[in-house]
Amino acid sequence: MDRAYAETSLSALVRRVHERADGRGGRYLLGIVGPPGAGKSTLSVRLRNALNVESRIAEIAPMDGYHLTNDVLRAAGSLARKGEPDTFDTAAFLANLRRLRDTPIGEPVPWPTFDRAIDAPVPAGVVFDRQQIVLTEGNYLLLDDVGGREWSAVRKLLDECWYLDVPRKLIEDRLVRRHIRGGRTPSAARVKVRDSDLLNADLIGTTKARADLVLRQQGRRYEVVPRGSTSSRDTSG
Repeated sequence: MDRAYAETSLSALVRRVHERADGRGGRYLLGIVGPPGAGKSTLSVRLRNALNVESRIAEIAPMDGYHLTNDVLRAAGSLARKGEPDTFDTAAFLANLRRLRDTPIGEPVPWPTFDRAIDAPVPAGVVFDRQQIVLTEGNYLLLDDVGGREWSAVRKLLDECWYLDVPRKLIEDRLVRRHIRGGRTPSAARVKVRDSDLLNADLIGTTKARADLVLRQQGRRYEVVPRGSTSSRDTSG
């Protein structure tokens, strides 16, 4: 039953995207936002794969490709805060979102991705050409300007933005495991989550009301949160 519900739920999300993207002259840009560890990448991959069952029309443009490099962050004394709003090249992210909107379909637009194994961006990790639907996923798509970074301009370039809402304890557990896999000791991983990631999650949670759609993950299912409802403390992002 869970599997059938997941397939039905995902199908409804696919229909929503098609309804909004069909008949457009250019690309349709959908943002998928939420706190770190919320499962944005997983939802993006599932949605892309479902959209591409019949034809290759969708691809993912991750915000993580615009992390400033470790060398730049180290020189600025900001490496320990990697992942916070001012540790991204927001201007380059905005510029490439505009290119995706303005470039005719069929002409290539390279987009950087992020390799967790080397903890660094990969230039031109994906190249958009024929794709009509862009799924850009990241933490700060609905954020106000922070530390001189023009985050508020991102939302203006998106046709729609969905917020993925996940219980705080689940986020914390996922992030600790992620940092351990990345080479941190369990103690250092918990410090990173407590002193940086969860603070980011709290900041991102304040942007949830700006989303066009709020989704809560239930196993493999994604439930739509009715407009006007609020999350309990342990589900705040």
